[in-house]
Amino acid sequence: MFNSKTLIITGGTGSFGNAVLRRFLNTDMKEIRIFSRDEKKQDDMRKLYNNSKIKFHIGDVRDYDSVANAMVGVDYVFHAAALKQVPSCEFFPVQAVKTNVLGAENVIRAAIAKNAKKLIVLSTDKAVYPINAMGMSNK
Repeated sequence: MFNSKTLIITGGTGSFGNAVLRRFLNTDMKEIRIFSRDEKKQDDMRKLYNNSKIKFHIGDVRDYDSVANAMVGVDYVFHAAALKQVPSCEFFPVQAVKTNVLGAENVIRAAIAKNAKKLIVLSTDKAVYPINAMGMSNK
């Protein structure tokens, strides 16, 4: 099913991104792209996994062009990039909106523009009946 396919994980250095990576690493997936703005975590993952199937892309979901460039040739997208800590989002609600709302829109637009076959958008339980800035900004 995944033979010669390419997967990108936005927010790929986080806990969910690592879980998705581990799940697909031993499949016949051709390439797995880790997209995040955290250079240190990418370097840690590069050393930990030491696998040529994994390609790392520095970028921010807030920047459409960086998302679109990383999305070229991608078949499957897992979008997990978000601000997820309630205090951070409460203190900086505009930043939460920029990442969680506009960033999600950028990923969706890029996936459509680059003809990705499937897009999975991660959300949190706090987005169902939001009572704070983090929940209101989540996908």
